[in-house]
Amino acid sequence: MDANQIDYALNTFYLLICGALVMWMAAGFAMLEAGLVRSKNTVEILLKNVSAYAIACVMYFFVGYQIMYGGGTESGIIPSFGFGIGAENAPDGGADYSKMADFFFQVVFVATATSIISGAVAERMKLWAFFLFCLVMTSIIYPVQGYWHWGGGFLNQMGFSDFAGSGIVHLAGAAAALSAVLLLGPRSGKYGKDGRISAMPGANLPLATLGIFILWLGWFGFNGGSQLKISTFDDANIVALVFVNTNLAAAGGLIAALLTSRTLFGKGDLTMVLNGALAGLVAITAAPHTPTPSVALLVGSVAGVLVIFAILELEKNKIDDPVGAISAHGIAGIWGLLAVPLSTPGASFKVQLIGIVVIFAWVFITSSAVWMVLKMVMGLRVSQEEEFEGLDISECGLEAYPEFTSN
Repeated sequence: MDANQIDYALNTFYLLICGALVMWMAAGFAMLEAGLVRSKNTVEILLKNVSAYAIACVMYFFVGYQIMYGGGTESGIIPSFGFGIGAENAPDGGADYSKMADFFFQVVFVATATSIISGAVAERMKLWAFFLFCLVMTSIIYPVQGYWHWGGGFLNQMGFSDFAGSGIVHLAGAAAALSAVLLLGPRSGKYGKDGRISAMPGANLPLATLGIFILWLGWFGFNGGSQLKISTFDDANIVALVFVNTNLAAAGGLIAALLTSRTLFGKGDLTMVLNGALAGLVAITAAPHTPTPSVALLVGSVAGVLVIFAILELEKNKIDDPVGAISAHGIAGIWGLLAVPLSTPGASFKVQLIGIVVIFAWVFITSSAVWMVLKMVMGLRVSQEEEFEGLDISECGLEAYPEFTSN
């Protein structure tokens, strides 16, 4: 093997391993959400997560990948439409890694975006309405805005910067989730007539904590793999910096959320602390490759504070998000994108803001349209009786904890 083939093989292997780590994040989201919902909805949330992953893989294979990376008009607004993955690359053709490896790495990102939605709509959405939305999200909505930046579209031409997806993945998922939650309304009993907010604690906090640890681990592939190569001296050093920055941002987000929780509530709220770590990871994802470790720690810490106030503000406005997904992925994603110019030469706050507005507007508007069509055709929400009984029984016919009484 010559040097080019060795580099090609090394980069391909690295991309595949990082993709596998990101795929493992699907398990993290499943565990986190299963731990934060009530026991009577556990089976349904697990079924949503594992099925959404499979739907994302199939739809992105058939349609999404070609939309996102198949080119488009000169304006960079309208992408090309095609099917399948396309021809394989070869080391003598100038490619740095296999196109199949690139597809695998990209498809697990799509699945991550759908996982964000499942937690926000938990405990009251019809299972098949969610699945049908996932078909559209992973085949059209996500790939179009992905093309605008990562596929060389107009956001990329403007100089918008989003290294691993604070906007393309996380803000997009949060926007789709918010559009659904606004149409769904809150869970029954969440808000009293007097404005009182009723706590609906999750059934398994050890499981939720395990979910965050899995996500934390998977994020090294999420951010580290986004360098796409590791075969050169410079690439290897950047990857090492990305790993350190990702880890510090998560730690900073967790500690900041812990201190904020102690200040606001007088106690360390585990659910807030877990979301603090997640927010730190989301925020640093926009630019984990350029800041110093100290700046990465700061970016994650700010996200850990913001996520708590965002969760409280959404609750106050009767936007019921059982797992805090909209805050952790949306608000932290916005902050991460705005923080890019702090460490990235040439990055513009104005362009970053334009990118945020474009991504949010596209995903929110198109998602709202799809949700409204689904609402008219089949309805989005289960009946009040089914919600009271729990979606495990009404949608799945199984109980996650049959030896215990549902709460």
